Amino acid sequence: MKFTLAMLGAIIAAFIVGAFTPETSWLITVYDLIGTLFINALKMIVIPLVMAAIIKSLMEISVKESLGALGAKTALFYTFTTFMACATGLLVINWIKPGIINGVPGAEALGLPGVGAETLEKVTGRSGGEFLNTITNIIPPNLIEAAATNQILGLIFFSILVGVFLRKMSTPAAESLKSGISGFYELILSITNAIIYLAPIGVFALIAEVAATTGLASIKPMLVFMGAVMLALGLHAFVTLILTIRLIARRSGIRHLSAMTPALLTAFSTASSSATLPVSLRCVQERSYVSKRVSSLVLPLGATINMDGTALYECAAVLFIAQAYGLDLTIAQQVLVVFLSLATSFGVAGVPAASLVAITLILGTLGLPAEAIGLIMVTDRLLDMLRTAVNIWGDSVGAVVLARLEGEEEVLSKPPEDFKVGAAA
Repeated sequence: MKFTLAMLGAIIAAFIVGAFTPETSWLITVYDLIGTLFINALKMIVIPLVMAAIIKSLMEISVKESLGALGAKTALFYTFTTFMACATGLLVINWIKPGIINGVPGAEALGLPGVGAETLEKVTGRSGGEFLNTITNIIPPNLIEAAATNQILGLIFFSILVGVFLRKMSTPAAESLKSGISGFYELILSITNAIIYLAPIGVFALIAEVAATTGLASIKPMLVFMGAVMLALGLHAFVTLILTIRLIARRSGIRHLSAMTPALLTAFSTASSSATLPVSLRCVQERSYVSKRVSSLVLPLGATINMDGTALYECAAVLFIAQAYGLDLTIAQQVLVVFLSLATSFGVAGVPAASLVAITLILGTLGLPAEAIGLIMVTDRLLDMLRTAVNIWGDSVGAVVLARLEGEEEVLSKPPEDFKVGAAA
């Protein structure tokens, strides 16, 4: 909550200070310097964080137990719901078009960093053939070159290979390597947390620069963007997922929503899926009556890899920025955005403000400036709280559906018990 207040305070202060900063002031240069340093720091941690997180996640899943049929069903279900979330985000943003202001691309009105015509032509000129080249890059001939040229798909594929094969090895050397990767992940996570801790300063600089150059004209378009994301999150949570419970689990989604209220409120207030996990387990087990056998596997796995709300937001933010630059992304490019959102929501799921890291990566893959995320950070904190609640809701829906597929008849069969804080799970 302190971080939330700090972010909100930084945003408000940035608009006030920026509004009173003349466009010719030397302070603009200072804002730009601080904002650039913050963006560079995010770029710096993207590749090591994503690779270490994917490898470690696969190792942890395999070390605990063999996932078997239930694990396979869980992975497939979460992939499906995350894909549906991404599709919903893209459809809503394509429909509302928050990046278009008064009929024209809003990059200038929003104060987005300039992009040369050659760069824009390169992005818009990508054809289906170039998309196939992107698919070819999934297997990189040179990992160092892939990292240097931001070929993230190849690095993700390599990380998956390392995690899958390393989980089968039990030699002393392999165990030492596993320990080293876990230690490296903890190190990168500590660095990431330190960067995110400084986010209010970076946000202040980025937004103050926008406010100084555009005044308060960018507030209304950002409110439209925020409303579009909230609509997409609502459609996914209250239409797609509730229908999923009804059609597959043959149970009442409203009844399950009532049972999950304590966990959803915790997720909204903390903006942390990991911190909400103990409450989610209790709600699913004690109030929705899912067995511990199913919930103890499905929910922790979901907290690691299933991020419906985060993936939806990544797709929406990238498409919004593309619209603002006047780019009409092809179907192939939007499929690439969906794929990267799926992969990065898995790779950086446990990181605070994970979407900032993921959006930085996706923008770089498309050839757009990562500095553009400074704009969406105006509304990011509130949307972070909302999408975390959607993440937790999606995990719990997975537990209900998979429990029913496993033949559990007690699921959502009676009213939820009272939720007593501090009671044993």
